[in-house]
Amino acid sequence: MQFKNPEVLYFLALLIIPILVHLFQLQKFVKVPFTNVAFLQTIQQQSRKSSRLKKWLILCTRLLLFTAIIFAFSEPYFSPNNHAKEQQYFIYLDTSLSTSTSGEKGNLLKIAAQEIIENTPVNNSYSLLTNTDFYKKLNKKELKKVLLSIENSTLKLDLKTVLLKIKQENKNKSKALHRNILISDFQTTYDNKFTNVTTEFTAIQLVGSQKNNISIDSVFISNKNSDNFTVHARIKNQGPKKENVPIALFNVKKLRNKQTFVIEKNTTKEIQFRVSNTGNFLGELKITCNDIFLFDNSYFFAIDTKKINVLAIGNTTSFLSKIYTEETFKFEHKSLQEVNYNTLEKQELIILNELEIIPEVLVKKLVEFSKNGGSIVIIPSQKLLINSYNTFLRSLNLGKIGAHRKDTLKITAINYEHPLFKNVFSKRITNFQYPIVRSYTPISGVISKIVSFENNAAFISQLGSKKVYYISSALNTNNSNFINAPLIVPIFYNLGAMSARYPILAYRAGQENTIEIATKTNKNQLLTIENTENSFIPVQRASQNKITITTKEQPKKAGFYAVLKENIKIQDLAYNTPLEESLLNFLDFNKLGNAENITVSPSIKEVFKKIVKNNEVHWLWKWFLVLAIVSLFLEILILKFYTP
Repeated sequence: MQFKNPEVLYFLALLIIPILVHLFQLQKFVKVPFTNVAFLQTIQQQSRKSSRLKKWLILCTRLLLFTAIIFAFSEPYFSPNNHAKEQQYFIYLDTSLSTSTSGEKGNLLKIAAQEIIENTPVNNSYSLLTNTDFYKKLNKKELKKVLLSIENSTLKLDLKTVLLKIKQENKNKSKALHRNILISDFQTTYDNKFTNVTTEFTAIQLVGSQKNNISIDSVFISNKNSDNFTVHARIKNQGPKKENVPIALFNVKKLRNKQTFVIEKNTTKEIQFRVSNTGNFLGELKITCNDIFLFDNSYFFAIDTKKINVLAIGNTTSFLSKIYTEETFKFEHKSLQEVNYNTLEKQELIILNELEIIPEVLVKKLVEFSKNGGSIVIIPSQKLLINSYNTFLRSLNLGKIGAHRKDTLKITAINYEHPLFKNVFSKRITNFQYPIVRSYTPISGVISKIVSFENNAAFISQLGSKKVYYISSALNTNNSNFINAPLIVPIFYNLGAMSARYPILAYRAGQENTIEIATKTNKNQLLTIENTENSFIPVQRASQNKITITTKEQPKKAGFYAVLKENIKIQDLAYNTPLEESLLNFLDFNKLGNAENITVSPSIKEVFKKIVKNNEVHWLWKWFLVLAIVSLFLEILILKFYTP
């Protein structure tokens, strides 16, 4: 038995007063003269006994009356819970994108919010945690208002973060009676995350009605040149085989290509689109398919048609400037003395044109440049210092050049399978006017021949697996007529085109992204990111020739965004939903067994129904009031009808 007002019970100590009055009650006897009192002795003894019994009965009824009244005012009750403590409910509602799918009753998130509204008790305090917000000390009306406006978010909370928040709130209200309820689909959550859980909570799993999903996993481009490029889309299927699935490619909502595909059960497939190069491309791929998740049926990507940076170091030559035109390339030529080593990182292709020696400082910068994905073309001088060149090649772990040879050779063989010649020739050429060289410097090691001499020695080769290319002969007109051959244009043009380092096509919303923007700002300038619905200022750090921005919680939705400097757009960005949101990996609560401190419930309604039942109170004050009335009537009856 528990008491709502236990302090009233202190008045029970006052019951000692009627007991003392009864024990020390003084009576004055009056003497009455009488002729013969011998026969009254027996009557007197009997009257004293009856009178004493009556007084004890009256004392008991009065004590019972006062005791019952005191207990009635203390409001006793029977209940499994201690209602003297504040009832504090902590509810975590998972608002990640995976809960936007449909279950048996409809949208998982909306139905969960509605069931919370319908089943939560009225006179309690609530704390609501979602993936984006935390609401404290809500009453039932305030909780309803928040839940009616709740939406899905790209942000995701892991179980550890949720339990840490619960523990913190429970600590802040140590005198309250806590009810912790976690409502989620428990996507990509594994059993080992539920071991050693010290916080008690009830888990409710939201389950979608479908068990298959097709998603666009990633997109990349290849074969980009002034005329066209290829878009590669990786499609992931989780579930049975799908046939005739439509997929369309849009550029700023304008349809550019469309096709259908077949994908096998639980596989990944690559689909290609050939697209004309018409400038900046804001692409969106769309799959038309009825599956568990719809948010991953679209994929946004942005292609920036910036010019490719090409730097030639060494002898002045005219053929390079004719190939690397301003339309596609940003070409510069510098002598060895004019090179600014701090700007090498901005280049995408560096051509070492007939340098006699490669300085040690340049070697270090070129090694770093190569490691960062840059392309290097080496055209040796007829008067080269072999040790200097081999020091450079040794730093890259690429081959070794031999002694310079004077020998007139024809350039006769073309490796048509090399990526450099992809889409260059409509058919293989068997006879053409062979260019010649009068001297060359051979190279040995792991090489891939691109063009060869008549003696099968490599004229142009790729060194190892890196983007380092070696031309074994100087190309000045005194040593070779190769610069007059038609073959030189596609070779050097594609060397430049293949060197292009494109910005990342797309980023993931709700995750940390680091983005480099090629621009300069002064101290008072800040870059902003915006679209038609949202605008925000990201974390940014300025360096010499670029601004590094970091985005995490913003933006919250997939789509296209523009980077602005003083309201002028300088770059487009594309964001997509987090990749893990598309996975059909959910926790199987049946494998948990009897996990300590964790209660699994089949529905939200069932949880609150059980809580309400546990909160039922059986009040006893009415019965004590009835007992007080009964004791009062007993006293009246004794006083009226019991005569000693």
